[in-house]
Amino acid sequence: MRFHPTVLVIAALLGTGLPVRAEDAPKAQKAPEHKTTQSKSYIMVDPIYTTIVADNRAAGMLMVGAGLDVPNDALRDEVNRSLPVLRDAYIRNLMTFTANMVRTDAQPDVGLIADRLQAVTDRALNKKGAKVLLAQVAIRVTSK
Repeated sequence: MRFHPTVLVIAALLGTGLPVRAEDAPKAQKAPEHKTTQSKSYIMVDPIYTTIVADNRAAGMLMVGAGLDVPNDALRDEVNRSLPVLRDAYIRNLMTFTANMVRTDAQPDVGLIADRLQAVTDRALNKKGAKVLLAQVAIRVTSK
């Protein structure tokens, strides 16, 4: 049995599975984006860690996880631009708080932490409208 060369070329092209039309070509998929919440007004702030000092040595770490709820679109844009400044202000404030108020043998006052972060937020933005939402406050005690 002898095949004609044209038949072989057509069979080879059909067998390769190449798309004939542009619509048949596989489309590039957008990578899925991880969202913490469905709310568009929520802005996540990276966790903040400060050192707990006792007897002139590091006795542990205070970790504060928080976010901001900013329903106003214009203010949300400003908060997103100001996030590095806000984070720096949060860290400085929590370092002072940790040095003076946090001990490894007692839970920190979560209400006081929230109030302090809210005051820092309002002062840094020069206006109200961004609500601080605490997600987690934890202490890690360093073993002796």
